[in-house]
Amino acid sequence: MSLLELEDVHTYYGESHVLQGVTLEVESEEIVALIGRNGVGKTTTLRSILQLTPPRRGTVRFRGEDVTGRSTHEVAGMGVGWVPEERRMFGYLTVEENLRVSVPPDADFEARRAYVYDLFPDLERFRDKEARNLSGGQQQMLALSRGMVGDNDLLLVDEPSEGLAPMIVEQVVEALREASAETTMVLVEQNFPLAMDLADRFYLLDHGVVVESGSTEGVSADDERIRRYLSA
Repeated sequence: MSLLELEDVHTYYGESHVLQGVTLEVESEEIVALIGRNGVGKTTTLRSILQLTPPRRGTVRFRGEDVTGRSTHEVAGMGVGWVPEERRMFGYLTVEENLRVSVPPDADFEARRAYVYDLFPDLERFRDKEARNLSGGQQQMLALSRGMVGDNDLLLVDEPSEGLAPMIVEQVVEALREASAETTMVLVEQNFPLAMDLADRFYLLDHGVVVESGSTEGVSADDERIRRYLSA
């Protein structure tokens, strides 16, 4: 049984039919990348999994259980975390406070905090700084850390490298790689080489449907089956 299954998922924004029958599976302990041009439904797929934008048709299963139409809070409580592209942290809370509110009440906060501070030393240096006063790279580190300290079996990560300096991207990639040892991930990433390097498998979306999928090993943007869907 796969950890996550989407079967013939159709999702709309108003009357706009964005996902037009997406079917995919994610196994435990793997990173799966969703790739494709802007506007083809990658972020909408993540939102459909978490029921932020519930599908009108089709089924989303987590650990074999149908979660379609449930509240986002209930799905998150089952162990599905989200690192949105917009980061969405509490700007007037400190780094430490942002982490604290992301850790379940019965979890070991000290151990979780030490884990992410080891991954991102900058966060420890600025632990008492309000999140709104961090640099863009530091805010992305904090957004990722909030997902990592939660008790999540599946982490949905949306465009983690967008707008970051190359040095920060390297830190983010290494943190995701290390976190993947404990947490299954679905990754949306516009940086194709980065996505292929980090993920085990990929799904290529175009106009709301999966058009290609498979192992990332040896896959290049020069492959004809990939290039024609990624080029403008």
